[in-house]
Amino acid sequence: MRRTSLATSALNVLLRPATAGMRAPDRTFDALVTKAERKARSDAAEVPEFVDDLRFLLHSFASCPGLSPMGWQSVVSDVGTRLENRLRIARLIRQIPEIEDEPIENPVIIVGLPRTATTLAHNIIARSEGHRGPALWELLFTDIDRGEGAQRAHVEDARKMARTFMRLAPAFQVIHPLDAEKPDECNYLLPHGSSHLARADMPDYNRWQRDRNYLPDYGYLKQAIQVLQHGRERRRWVLKSPMHLGHLPELLTVFPGATIVWTHRDPATAIGSVCSMVEVTQALHVRRPDLYAIGRTWLELLASAVEQAQVARAEAPAASFVDVPYAWLTAEPHARMPEVYERIGASWTDRDAGTLDAVLARPRPGRSHKYELSRYGLTPAAVEAAFGGYAATYCAA
Repeated sequence: MRRTSLATSALNVLLRPATAGMRAPDRTFDALVTKAERKARSDAAEVPEFVDDLRFLLHSFASCPGLSPMGWQSVVSDVGTRLENRLRIARLIRQIPEIEDEPIENPVIIVGLPRTATTLAHNIIARSEGHRGPALWELLFTDIDRGEGAQRAHVEDARKMARTFMRLAPAFQVIHPLDAEKPDECNYLLPHGSSHLARADMPDYNRWQRDRNYLPDYGYLKQAIQVLQHGRERRRWVLKSPMHLGHLPELLTVFPGATIVWTHRDPATAIGSVCSMVEVTQALHVRRPDLYAIGRTWLELLASAVEQAQVARAEAPAASFVDVPYAWLTAEPHARMPEVYERIGASWTDRDAGTLDAVLARPRPGRSHKYELSRYGLTPAAVEAAFGGYAATYCAA
């Protein structure tokens, strides 16, 4: 399986002049703020902590050894998009304060280790009648309804970004295809977390993001969903991100009526797949990904997230959680999904059965996603030890 395309090396040569910004990250960031303020028609002074934290993120990438020209350009573009989106949402709420009165009632929030069929569950549940998941374009360009023309422009911008990424990293056609108009992960909107570490090994950022207060981030996520709901038909929201696993207290504080669908898979299998996905992502951003560092970092990150989630779960109402073993979604979905729907308070219909068939029939180009723990310096025993009794408790079908 080719992890990056042949165009990657050529682009790194062409983009080499852009790396001058790595030596002056503050100047680059200030330019991004100015551009975001102009496009969003809003003042960055309204959200100072958000802006300062993104500045730290850009500094963290700039100081990363081996960051490639293409990696730097990708990070700069991403930070600019996040800034513009945050300022747009702040302006909308200032201009239309009733947006914050929009009720987000009993959302379904899908969590779980990466590579545990969270995307499969999301693609099924979010498409049910009366449900709605935020599309990739909505997470990148969050706005109220401004008509079909404005929507087409946002969709096309998101489609271009997705196409570029998929061309540069063809392995993602197998691992996690991107579609501008389909529901995707909250990571594209939440400003911080472990998702940035998939691009590069940044120990300082890793320590920083572990200790920060994530409650404002989840308040921002709610504001974004309220913006997307305002003036549109109200449906039950279906959100998804493996990153939520380490932030369940914040999630349940901001969305107190949420139903948490937690997918489970043997960590020894899931971690190998995660490391392969991270390797593909890092290959686009750094010159020589450290495979053993990927193994160490992501084993620790994900084992910690599961431990935190189990603690949070013990303190929350039991009815808030619906457990879904991996086999339910991959080996016997037609038998099990009606049960999942009943537990989340939804009705399984013939339309949902058709959606399930369509999702399962989606063609996957090329070879299957292949990976092995030893490539990342890990063993099944090491993974089992890191996760303790989690697999025995939750991962059996």
